[in-house]
Amino acid sequence: MTAYPYPLLIRHLLHTPLAQAPGQEIVYADRNRYDYRGLVERIGRLGSALSRLGVKRGDTVAVMDWDSHRYLECFFAIPMLGAVLHTVNVRLSPEQILYTINHAEDDVLLVHPDFLPLVEQIADRIERDLEIVVLAEGERPATGLETVGDYEGLLAAADPAFPFEDFDELTRATTFYTTGTTGAPKGVTFSHRQIVLHTLGIMLALNWTARHARFHRDDVYMPITPMFHVHAWGIPYGATLMGVKQVYPGRYEPGVLFDLIERHGVTFSHCVPTILHMLLSHPRAESVDLSNWTVIIGGAAMPQGLARRAMSLGIDIYSAYGMSETCPFLTASTLDGDLVDGDLDTQVPIRCKTGRPGPLVDLKVVDADGNEVPRDGQSAGEIVARAPWLTQEYFKNPEATDELWRSGYLHTGDIAVVDEEGYLQITDRLKDVIKSGGEWVSSLELENIVSQLDGVGEAAAIGIPDEKWSERPLVIVVPAREGLAADAVKAHIKEYADRGVISPWAVPERVEIVDAIDKTSVGKIDKKLLRQKYGA
Repeated sequence: MTAYPYPLLIRHLLHTPLAQAPGQEIVYADRNRYDYRGLVERIGRLGSALSRLGVKRGDTVAVMDWDSHRYLECFFAIPMLGAVLHTVNVRLSPEQILYTINHAEDDVLLVHPDFLPLVEQIADRIERDLEIVVLAEGERPATGLETVGDYEGLLAAADPAFPFEDFDELTRATTFYTTGTTGAPKGVTFSHRQIVLHTLGIMLALNWTARHARFHRDDVYMPITPMFHVHAWGIPYGATLMGVKQVYPGRYEPGVLFDLIERHGVTFSHCVPTILHMLLSHPRAESVDLSNWTVIIGGAAMPQGLARRAMSLGIDIYSAYGMSETCPFLTASTLDGDLVDGDLDTQVPIRCKTGRPGPLVDLKVVDADGNEVPRDGQSAGEIVARAPWLTQEYFKNPEATDELWRSGYLHTGDIAVVDEEGYLQITDRLKDVIKSGGEWVSSLELENIVSQLDGVGEAAAIGIPDEKWSERPLVIVVPAREGLAADAVKAHIKEYADRGVISPWAVPERVEIVDAIDKTSVGKIDKKLLRQKYGA
């Protein structure tokens, strides 16, 4: 066989920017900048350095970092070795992070100094011998952990022309963990083929409208979605493929973000509603020109009030939808033709919808029997989907995989209606997970914790609407004795957060002490009724 079969590997995404935009800049919070030639050289050095540490095909390299040029280098170099990139969700509790490191079978951990205390806290319970590399920014910090060096030092001694080899495009490239209503976090995996096809699919979806929502070569890109979260929605891969200027902000601080937007002329970003709400509530929102900024909102429903505020500042804002298991892109709520010229009352409801399916996405809304519901904007059903980039499995969890892919479609667990124009609108969830600020809070875990407090007879946890965080947990308690106070319940939950058992996001601001909790006809807690009752 003489023809080159061209496997769909992540390394092939680097050909185009080197050919068309080698001098374009990549910036890290104004602390570091280089061009695409420098990016490819550092990717080679990182591949060489990891190989010298013994990383081989099939090994797993974990990363705990803020959004940086280093993370972008890891997006490429680690999977290009045939190894697996584990993007650690640093917002999980220490116990959950420990679980993911052990479950993913990490071999190397690249860790920012800010997260060294967390790793020190769990180090004696990590099950495998773990090589630790410190992502130092300046002087190397003191730590009681045994490390093999710092990132820049290892790269300086490595080979910039390290030869990355071809392998099967179905090789696993990434793993990250998502939390839901029950059980331990689930590992979501993606192959090289899936990530390359997702990159092409989302880039097409972001460029097939005529007059808005476009992501193009002249844009300046800055993600405001953590890079540990579904590869920052996969858009850094697309931005690199196109060779656009990229700006990575580090920690999300409003002043820093506005500085970077203003100094570098940022024109394209994506984030959850909470982050945009934080930015638009900041005094500098009125003084910085945002009229050339396009922002995709995902991770939670976009409130219409937030969309109106953004559009009043000139921001081209719209919603997109997906989930961890879908890599994540499925739909986008872009506008057709003359709708771009419509007034706010016409545009805002559409921009806030869940959206229409993107290229190669086979998406349906089905009833309990698997039949597609009418496109009337009223008939509700579950969103199910197929696309060439959807995860094929939960890592080492065949039972959950079978449940996810029952009937041959990926079941999202989201309930929606679809209108005559094909726009989806999510109306509810099959599961009662609470989505707050783009993070997941388990209602069952909250109920279990509250039930262990002396004096609690019964407890229910639900998500209620919140203007800033999309949802916040509300805990409803029936006391077993008189005198139980709401503050005591909150303090009890906070103790678990302080110990790292649950995320601080799970601590509710509101606890209701009631005489009885509403039940269904079969005696289960009626959470739908509770949300209607307390959500207002």
